[in-house]
Amino acid sequence: MQSISRSAAFRTALRAYSTGITRVGVVGMGLMGHGVAQQSAASGYEVVAVDISADQLSKGIKAIETSLAQAAAKEVKKGKKDAVTAEADAAAIRSRITTGSDLGALTSCDLVVEAIVEDLDIKKSFFKDLGAIAAPNAILASNTSSFPITQLGDCTGRAGQFIGLHFFNPVQVMKLCEIIRTPETTDATYNATVEYIQKIGKSPVVCGDTPGFIVNRLLVPFLAQGLLMLERDVATVQDIDTAMMYGAGMPMGPFTLADYVGLDTCLSILQGWTKRHPEEPAFCIPKVLEDKVAAGKLGRKTGEGFWVWQGEKPVAPAQ
Repeated sequence: MQSISRSAAFRTALRAYSTGITRVGVVGMGLMGHGVAQQSAASGYEVVAVDISADQLSKGIKAIETSLAQAAAKEVKKGKKDAVTAEADAAAIRSRITTGSDLGALTSCDLVVEAIVEDLDIKKSFFKDLGAIAAPNAILASNTSSFPITQLGDCTGRAGQFIGLHFFNPVQVMKLCEIIRTPETTDATYNATVEYIQKIGKSPVVCGDTPGFIVNRLLVPFLAQGLLMLERDVATVQDIDTAMMYGAGMPMGPFTLADYVGLDTCLSILQGWTKRHPEEPAFCIPKVLEDKVAAGKLGRKTGEGFWVWQGEKPVAPAQ
C-alpha cells in the first residue's frame, strides 16, 4: 500500500510540474487563504503559506491540519483507504506546506495568490512590494471579490503576469473559481493559470474585469433588491426568503444569504461599487442595511442580522 501511495504522489507532482507552476505562494491564512494552500498541496504543489500575523498563520495551519485529519477519517469510514494509508497521505500533503512571515519567503514561487484583508489601499501597497520581489516569471494573482483586477495589476509593474482568481468558501469544497483576465494579461499567464485551477480540482469560469465578476455582480444586487422590498414594506423578511426558496429554487433567500455572508461585507461591497460606478442603477445601498451595520447586527457572525441565528442556523426573523 505504501509503494502505491508514493507512486500516486509522484504522478500528482508530475502533473503539477507540467504546467510550469510547481511552487505556489499563498498570502493571508484566513478562511480563503488556508483553503487555497490546502487544496494546492493536496494536488501535488509545493506551497509557501505566508501571513504577517504569527497568530493568524498558526490558526491557518491548524485549520489545514484539522481539515486533513477530518478528510482522512472520512476516507477510512467510507472504506476508500485504510487508516495507515489515509494518515500517511494527509501527512504527505502537510509536508508540502512551508510557512513564512514576510514576502521574502515567496521569491521561489511560480504563482503567488493574495488572500489578505479586503482593503484596496492595503492590496495596492502589497502588490507594489510583491512585484518588486517576486521571481521574474512569477504569476501574481488576487482573490479579491470586489476590487478592480486591472488596478491591482498595474501596481505590480508586471500587469501581463497578473490575473484574478476568485475562489469560493470553503475552498476545499466549492468547485467554482472565477478567473478574471484583464486586457494586459498575457496568453501564457492565462493558460498556465487555467491549468493550475483545473489541476487543483476546480471548474474555472472566465470573466472580464467587471465589478463583482460573475457571481457577485448578479448576487449582490439581488440581495439589495430584497432589502429594498423590506424597506418599502412590500413583504416581510420571512416571506421574501420563502418566496425565493420555493418559487425560484434557491437554497436560501436574500436575507438569510446576506446574513450568512455578513451584512458589513455586503455594505462594504455596495459602498465601493456605488462610489466607483455612480451611473450604474443596479448598485444602490438600502438604508435598512446601513442601519443594521450601524447597530452592530452583522448577521450570522454576531448572532443577529435580519434573522436571529443559533450557530449556523437562522431560527427566527429579527425584530
